[in-house]
Amino acid sequence: MSTDRRSFLKLSGLAGLGFLSNQVSAKSHEEKTTYHHILRESQQSYKPVFNMSGYAAPALSTVRTGFIGVGNRGSAAVYRLSMIEGVSIKGVCDIRKEKAEAAKARIVTKGHEAKIYSGTEEAWKEMCRRDDIDFVYIATNWALHAEMAIYAMEHGKHVALEIPAAVTIDECWRLVTTSERTKKHCVILENCCYDFFEMLTLNLARQGFFGDIVHCEGAYIHDILESLFIEEKRYHKWRLMENAKRNGNLYPTHGLGPIAQVLKINRGNKMDFLTSMSSKDFSLRPKAEELAKTNKEFEQYLKYPFRGNMNTSTIKNNDGSTIMLQHDVSTPRPYSRLHVISGTKGYAQKYPLPAKLAVGHERFFTDEEMKKIEAESTPKIITHIGEMAKQVGGHGGMDFIMDWRLIDCLRNGLPVDMDVYDAAAWSSIGPLSEWSVANGSKPIAIPDFTMGRWQGNKVHNIHLETGGTTQVLKANK
Repeated sequence: MSTDRRSFLKLSGLAGLGFLSNQVSAKSHEEKTTYHHILRESQQSYKPVFNMSGYAAPALSTVRTGFIGVGNRGSAAVYRLSMIEGVSIKGVCDIRKEKAEAAKARIVTKGHEAKIYSGTEEAWKEMCRRDDIDFVYIATNWALHAEMAIYAMEHGKHVALEIPAAVTIDECWRLVTTSERTKKHCVILENCCYDFFEMLTLNLARQGFFGDIVHCEGAYIHDILESLFIEEKRYHKWRLMENAKRNGNLYPTHGLGPIAQVLKINRGNKMDFLTSMSSKDFSLRPKAEELAKTNKEFEQYLKYPFRGNMNTSTIKNNDGSTIMLQHDVSTPRPYSRLHVISGTKGYAQKYPLPAKLAVGHERFFTDEEMKKIEAESTPKIITHIGEMAKQVGGHGGMDFIMDWRLIDCLRNGLPVDMDVYDAAAWSSIGPLSEWSVANGSKPIAIPDFTMGRWQGNKVHNIHLETGGTTQVLKANK
């Protein structure tokens, strides 16, 4: 993403746009800011065309599917979807032909006539233009997500795309406007929304266990420092370049997605504004400098500033609740997504494991008490498909639940759990946090991608009162 640090924009009058409500006011004197394009994009206004929240597209008895990007994540998705009833894999695309062929080999059931698309950087477009494909599953590097999704929707396809869905605010808006115009679903593949404890806490929130939600916390804390520098892990080291060029919360949705659902974001509530700060980079640049001593390839990264190791962003919501998000992929901390929900009646905390619940300050529930709550409040989707998901795999089963649920919605003509407004709002935290970090942690408005319709959008029910008819197939090899 282009970041011209020498460009400036006057910030006066920001509060007058109404984005920050009464919570934040612009300073009376003029201020110059960096990353002016992010601020400008966040202030754009659009007119609604069609509300995709709660939209049920015509049912597809067979979901004819094409995949774009079948490296680590994409090839695993090919395997999982090949085990879901009603999926017909028509195309597998990757710029590296060997990756496309390897992914095709992971199809474990009969009846798939998957054609390989490869060899050029635009081979995916040929697949998207096919009339016999209904759904495109995108798992490329981040910078390509929005472009591919928009092209696929414009050619009549529903799309699902890996996280984040977009890397600029302009891309977020283009996803929204294209989805509304074409009436094609644009689903963000946020698997953590389908993890077992996250689903339990969502159900508990709907039942009133937490009372009024006061504060939530989410994170992506995962030490992947070494893998950023290895070509085999990421094609052309694309993720290293993201971390070299950009400074903010680049990967917000693992932590944000599940708590956004708890907080009813885009469905009766919305995120108003955020502030963000990053620590100094203590390890990314030093690692690149060390490698550059013996490998000139790494010298290209040294012209960039590198992202601070820990980013902390805070969000104020329209209902008065708050969110804290953290991002750290380059220090040796134990893995955590935090997943904290604090309400007037109850409390949840997933990390450090095991996950815990409480209704008072004195203690967490005992193991026996937890088992009782799980028996009473585990949502039907988990009891219906959870054990099979564990067998199929994918981050303990949540990947398979995510894929199965999406296909089940498409086959039964149900609204999807995570629509284009979620894809845009959750992904927007990346560029918005960049702006705030670069401007002394000043607040910046989070665009309302629903264009005001969040006030009337209904909370979507994912507990399988409808649907749940799609079966899991047995592998034939």
